Amino acid sequence: MENFKSGFVSILGRTNVGKSTLLNSLVGEKIAIMVNKPQTTRTAIKAIINRENSQIIFIDTPGIHKPKTKLGNIMIETAFGTISDVDVVLFLIEATSKEIGKGDRIILNKLKEAKKKTILIINKIDLVKREELLKLIDMYSKEYDFEAVIPISAKKGDKTEVVLDEIENLLKLGPAYYDKEEYTDQTERQLVEEVIREKALKLLEDEVPHGLYVEVQKMEFTRTNKDEEIYNIEATIFCIRDSHKGIIIGKNGNMLKKIGTYARQDLEKMLGVKVNLKTWVKVKKDWLDQENIVKNFKLNK
Repeated sequence: MENFKSGFVSILGRTNVGKSTLLNSLVGEKIAIMVNKPQTTRTAIKAIINRENSQIIFIDTPGIHKPKTKLGNIMIETAFGTISDVDVVLFLIEATSKEIGKGDRIILNKLKEAKKKTILIINKIDLVKREELLKLIDMYSKEYDFEAVIPISAKKGDKTEVVLDEIENLLKLGPAYYDKEEYTDQTERQLVEEVIREKALKLLEDEVPHGLYVEVQKMEFTRTNKDEEIYNIEATIFCIRDSHKGIIIGKNGNMLKKIGTYARQDLEKMLGVKVNLKTWVKVKKDWLDQENIVKNFKLNK
């Protein structure tokens, strides 16, 4: 196609500003896990949007925070590492901000260094009055020459077409990098691990989630005695403390059953077949600082 455009777009922002919610809303598929807890996205996830005249490849990055472990350092490295490789940056901030905080200031400085085409997305506009929003727009517009400023409510899924149109306007002519049927470069196994982790994050107490990671040991596609297609999946939830293991399993194994049930329901929708899911919990106390594990969260270029 003569006028076809394509390009890569990075979504940057502090933890918990709604980056994953925005990404899922734009793509219309569940790519990034959505949990109301900070630092849930650990890798830079590619999501693909195919439009009539363009292909937009999104990179959802980990939230900007002060790292305390090797994993934390890799998350920050991954987030800022995407800036140099993309065509457009979506800088996501919260409408409730009264000033430019430390995290947002760091991102602004990185954008100034890179001189990237950037769209400022102001999320959660349903929480503020118009006057406050205008003050915020003015404050940020004095800091950087944004290509566009778009106020949204990612939760409600509004303005998605406006955001996509603005991005498309900024892209150059280019080929489609992925097939039209694809919407992510994550493997099925990675998507399964993320679904299980999301359910655990939603159901567990605040002190447990950051020390969780999930590993799928087995994914076997087979048929039942009644000749129905089924996925047999076995996965382990790793945590950093013995006390956390007890919380994850719960009294009489009830919490683990609940995590498994919710995850299975989502997986059956995602995979389009019945799922037989078995989950275990193991303690791996220092995994957050183990290079052989945390390297899996680095951005694959």
